Amino acid sequence: MTPPPTTPDKHKSVTGTRKLVAAGFLLPALVLLGALVVYPIGYSVYRSFFDKAGTGFAGFDNYVSLFTDDTILTAIKNNLIWVVVAPTVSTALGLIFAVLTERIRWGTAFKLVVFMPMAISMLASGIIFRLVYEQDPDRGVANAVWVGVHDTFAESSGFPKARPLPVHPLKAAGGGAYITKQPVRAGQQVNLPLIGVAPAQMPGDAQLAKAPPTAPDKITGTAWLDFTKGGGGKPNVIDSKESGLKGIKIEAVKDGKVVDSTEAAADGSFSLSAKAEGAELRLPASNFREQYNGVNWLGPSVVTPAIIGSYVWMWAGFAMVLIAAGLASLPRELLEAARVDGANEWQVFRRITVPLLAPVLAVVTVTLMINVLKIFDLVFIIAPGDSLDDANVLALQLYQSSFGDDADLGIGSAIAVFLLLLVIPVMLFNIRRMRKEQSR
Repeated sequence: MTPPPTTPDKHKSVTGTRKLVAAGFLLPALVLLGALVVYPIGYSVYRSFFDKAGTGFAGFDNYVSLFTDDTILTAIKNNLIWVVVAPTVSTALGLIFAVLTERIRWGTAFKLVVFMPMAISMLASGIIFRLVYEQDPDRGVANAVWVGVHDTFAESSGFPKARPLPVHPLKAAGGGAYITKQPVRAGQQVNLPLIGVAPAQMPGDAQLAKAPPTAPDKITGTAWLDFTKGGGGKPNVIDSKESGLKGIKIEAVKDGKVVDSTEAAADGSFSLSAKAEGAELRLPASNFREQYNGVNWLGPSVVTPAIIGSYVWMWAGFAMVLIAAGLASLPRELLEAARVDGANEWQVFRRITVPLLAPVLAVVTVTLMINVLKIFDLVFIIAPGDSLDDANVLALQLYQSSFGDDADLGIGSAIAVFLLLLVIPVMLFNIRRMRKEQSR
């Protein structure tokens, strides 16, 4: 038995009911979208054409200020650096990690470790890297590593602030060195006292200062810290509680040339050969250089690359996971066929793997570009006050212009509109690419 035919009026009624039901479900979302997205965008565009007070029409003056104010220009320049560097480095590292972890047994554990920073908020990451970039090597990990590497290849000074008293037999020789006021003679006992060495800078195995025995064919002497804890003692005299300056370098200089050199023993004693006869004894400047304290990571010159480094630490794992998912779907027969044809691993990677992963790489790069255009948290937390202007970005400048001490909502709204205009082309590119992928 066949059902009765549906009349056109009844069909229209069913269709209309379905549309009303769909509209009923969509209405809350549309209301929220209008209230939280459309209205703020429209009002920001409107407000950007008014002055600071919001009462006078300013035309395009606020937009002109974006390209004439030095602070905002710095923010635009830094945003350009962020957009070019951060997504590129994060995507490149993600690609390298994804490819390499396919070849190791503990690849899953490695991916977990690399991806773990994504579970940390921007606020927490900013606090972590503020400590990592601390200038003091005893507190900042970055400088501790940097100073350790530096001191491995370049010997650091042992007594950076040591100096003689005016009554001592030493005088300044220029360039930070000190030299004896009189030439020395064989068989003579030479005293080289210094002050200004902090207890923490004294060698741990330094011993109490002691004068060595004299020798008729040698110049002997003692280099020591001419300071007695608790007071007392006499200048130029080795007192019982004073320590030798172990390792301090001593040179015998005659006619501007070094004829002999040595280092003080643990008790500060030293001995020079007869070649030093008639020479002046010099303590070279290398003894007194300020110790290397590393790089000022949060200084004006490197603060932006330093903060980008913290961003890459967080988002390289995101790139790695997406690229690894794309890598798992690649047809393995193509890779094996290339290897059979004689291609090495670099050629397989460059000519097959990367081209096949191009859509995934585009997704990752575009996503990160949109993300860094809005970067705010890391810059605001990591950059100290004296470097904040040098690390400034548009989102941070938007906040400072809108809610700072001298708030100007006209400028702030103009920055917001400018940021929107920067994001729109990237979003359109992403939408166009997605539609092209779906049409295949």
